[in-house]
Amino acid sequence: MFIGREAELAFLQSKYEEKKGQLIVLYGRRRVGKTETLKEFCKGKPHVFYSCTQSTDKVQLAKFSKQVFKENIPAKRYISEFTDWESAFRSVLDLPYGDQKKMLIIDEFPYMCKGNKSIPSILQNLWDTDLKDQNVMIVLCGSAMSFIEKDLLAEKNPLYGRATGIYKMTEMGFYDAVKFFPDYSDTDKVLAYSILGGIPHYLRQFNPDISVAENIKRNILTKGCVLYSEVEFLLHQELRETPIYNSIIEAVALNNTKLNDISTKALIDDTSKTSVYLKNLIELGIVEREFSVDSKTREKANANRGTYRLTDNFFRFWYAFGFTNYSQLEDGDVDGVYDYAIAPALDQFASYAFEDVCKEFVREMQKKNALPFRYSKMGKWTGKTTIYDKDAANGMRVGETEIDLLAIGRGEKEYLVGECKYKVEPFTYGEYHKTRVKLIPLREKATFFYALFSRSGFEDKVIAEAETNSNLQLFDLPQIVNYK
Repeated sequence: MFIGREAELAFLQSKYEEKKGQLIVLYGRRRVGKTETLKEFCKGKPHVFYSCTQSTDKVQLAKFSKQVFKENIPAKRYISEFTDWESAFRSVLDLPYGDQKKMLIIDEFPYMCKGNKSIPSILQNLWDTDLKDQNVMIVLCGSAMSFIEKDLLAEKNPLYGRATGIYKMTEMGFYDAVKFFPDYSDTDKVLAYSILGGIPHYLRQFNPDISVAENIKRNILTKGCVLYSEVEFLLHQELRETPIYNSIIEAVALNNTKLNDISTKALIDDTSKTSVYLKNLIELGIVEREFSVDSKTREKANANRGTYRLTDNFFRFWYAFGFTNYSQLEDGDVDGVYDYAIAPALDQFASYAFEDVCKEFVREMQKKNALPFRYSKMGKWTGKTTIYDKDAANGMRVGETEIDLLAIGRGEKEYLVGECKYKVEPFTYGEYHKTRVKLIPLREKATFFYALFSRSGFEDKVIAEAETNSNLQLFDLPQIVNYK
């Protein structure tokens, strides 16, 4: 059963229905579900779907010819395969689809270009002279994001300005991801998402009929299962020097988020080298560099500023628990690793993903105009502000702190301050008080709203406060998980 991807399917369908020719580039990191989405889109529509292989140009052309000739185009009567790529691509005009759009999907297009670097130029020339005004739709799909962004679509490259649609697919959000586990409790849905993220390939590995704990043991920790070797397989496919990348990713997974801390943990003497490795991981969609939501352009340009985090929940889980206990897993000690390393730390591990879930919840609220104002940007806030310190003279001092979620209205006149608690105890009034006194050095005369997100509800005093304070909203787990 195909799940989610409504936005991607709607985008493709809108392009399909346009009268003029369409040249679409669809790309994104591996395992994100590009191929499955394209196949779902193609259902019920005449089309040619060609998946490129890592082979020589001659072999690639022969395979492409064989796929196109299945459609009984006129050229098949005279030749057994195309002699060049220009005639091969032009054959899309001969597809016997009547008044329907003549559609050609080329999956993993970068493989084709790797075997023949002139292919983008051939396609560009053909598009300009023969195809752009015809009732055709060509979709170029690929996982090599750096190649597509820098070598295919960037200025001065052949296909620059030719694409009629460019769509970068990212992982599913929480609300689509948990559709894979319709019968899980709200808590288990958050746990499953914190472990697998929004990558369809990973989500399909879990059996929705057994518990999260059993799924972790059977489908992640057991040698031979798909996810046991997934990280190693992907890194070897995309990168060289995998031991260094392993050390860097492990450092980030264990909450070393600053460049110097990552270098120290990974035993790399030169932080400039670490920056290069991190840049490659960012291009693969595994790591992201995160800044405070109110950071300016100059700060973002400073290589030593910002923090690094893993964008892929499964990578974070594997490096936090699987990679660090690899020897025991190789020995088959699955229950021991789960009972002593994972189970005691799972709630804390899930708390990071819970913050992302709450941000997605707020984005959905904005779509429904359910917030007290419309924000222009939202994210984590970090900086110096007033924080609670029982040892200080007045119980407060100025220090480094962070706010899980800060939404900023247009003109910086309104702010939504959010705090997320994923713990088995209710959100306390003291925790709310600490959130409220984080007086961010913002513009004067701004209006502050507060949103508290809790896995386990709220103390009575917090509930009473919300009943009398219209600027305070409380959201428990059932509200958040079942909102969409």
